[in-house]
Amino acid sequence: MIPADDLKNIAFERLADAETLLLAKRFDSSFYLCGYSVEIALKYKICKTLNWAGFPSSTKEFEKLKSLRTHDLELLLSLTGFESEFKIRYFDEWSLISNWTPESRYHVAGLVSEAKAKNMFSFTSIILQSL
Repeated sequence: MIPADDLKNIAFERLADAETLLLAKRFDSSFYLCGYSVEIALKYKICKTLNWAGFPSSTKEFEKLKSLRTHDLELLLSLTGFESEFKIRYFDEWSLISNWTPESRYHVAGLVSEAKAKNMFSFTSIILQSL
């Protein structure tokens, strides 16, 4: 089990890593880490919504919670209980962030522009502050 407060801290740590990569002009990697930061933050929000002390991390802990073993940001957002409100309040931000997939780790560098990486970082910062 990953303690909920650890999830929140990890989300902000990944965002700091994404900023370092952005400043180093590693736009694809920055974009990728921003997506993971949002994923972890949503898992934190699920814990808070369900009043869980932590999020499952092992195969055994996921046994009865298979739908939570995902990187799908849309699904994770729906499980927070705040999807409708969130999508209205953060429409622009979510429109970019929701396009993230963990498969982007396999993309050749150079597909993410500087502007897109900066927007992703900025929007991820906004999202994390809201949770």
